[in-house]
Amino acid sequence: MTVEIIAVGTEILLGNIVNTNAAYLAEKCAGLGLSCYHQDVVGDNEERLSETIKTALGRADILLLSGGLGPTQDDLTKEVAAKVMGKPLYLHEASRDVIKAFFEKRGLEITDNNWKQAMVPEGCIVVDNPNGTAPGIIMAENGKHVILMPGPPNELVPMFETSILPYLSKLQSCVIFSQTVKICGVGESKLETMIRDLIEKQTNPTIATYAKTGEVHLRVTARAEDEKEAKKLVKPMVKELKGRFGSSIYTTDDTVTLEKAVVDLLLANHLTICTVESCTGGLLAARLINVPGVSEVFKAGYITYSNKAKRRLLGVKKNLLLKHGAVSEQVAKEMARGAALASKADVTISVTGIAGPGGGTEEKPVGLVYMGCSVCGRITVKKCQFSGNRSKIRENTVSAALSLMRECILQYYSEVTFGGKEK
Repeated sequence: MTVEIIAVGTEILLGNIVNTNAAYLAEKCAGLGLSCYHQDVVGDNEERLSETIKTALGRADILLLSGGLGPTQDDLTKEVAAKVMGKPLYLHEASRDVIKAFFEKRGLEITDNNWKQAMVPEGCIVVDNPNGTAPGIIMAENGKHVILMPGPPNELVPMFETSILPYLSKLQSCVIFSQTVKICGVGESKLETMIRDLIEKQTNPTIATYAKTGEVHLRVTARAEDEKEAKKLVKPMVKELKGRFGSSIYTTDDTVTLEKAVVDLLLANHLTICTVESCTGGLLAARLINVPGVSEVFKAGYITYSNKAKRRLLGVKKNLLLKHGAVSEQVAKEMARGAALASKADVTISVTGIAGPGGGTEEKPVGLVYMGCSVCGRITVKKCQFSGNRSKIRENTVSAALSLMRECILQYYSEVTFGGKEK
């Protein structure tokens, strides 16, 4: 079956808000095996919205609309969609009661236009919205399914997960199962050459590549009569990928991030961590601290942006900074060593670089970054050259530092004898 996603709202067209709903819905539909060939954004205009819905109905089996279900005059989605489907509106008493209770609980005055949200198309399925006042709407006619959802993501996402996803799943004659293989330390182009043969002969399951900041995700998807059979089809492909990429795969769990994988590795090996950052200014520490449970391993984080701070907090020698510069292999190494001495952490990671847009030279261009990782006294230094604006360089640096940290910890434990840490 085919699906088309329509986001309604002039504020999206003007760039006042980012259309995150479309990305979320597209990913969920792909997981269901629904083919999405078009996405639309249309403003709060009756004529253009009507035209968009009619065009979408001509080429898709399912329409997913978000936004335009509010109480104001420019909220037109429900009214226009019902008109296109030839369904009159009526007052839905249960929705009216929900709206009344919502306002009374908060001690707010109910204005007449709020009752507009309780009007629903005849013969539709009314979808509960426990996070707002606008119910979702499902209209089905002649094999076409038009589904209306509120615009705010904190209303749309739980509604979709709880009610819309099960509805769409029942429309499919088969089951789709996907597993994500997340890889770090391997560039997108190199990765593509390593699996080109698999992609060229893929049928069922299929492999989709998604480039992320500093990592690449492979989604293996199979279609079968039931979930058990679909999982059986996915399993050998995931095993093949593990054989090709080895320890570069940090997880096959879609919910696990790179920073969580690093924290889990630290926890599993009873290691503590200290970060020391220059050009990233705390972004690396922030990524780690996003992970629940990190307090068990995170000892300290230093932001040594100036040379003076590098000398005072980490003991980096003045002559080393003068001879090699702050952005150098030698300084990155000393930053990692100094952080280990200062924090007494088992693992330290240092970052020093030129994020731009200024400050670069022919010898040391913008995007040049050195990072050092010390694991129980063993220090590895890596040189990277990133491109893009200041924000992109810093984000890529953080991802690369997490990847280096994971790699160094794994390397350390593959070399030392079993049973304990070398100090």
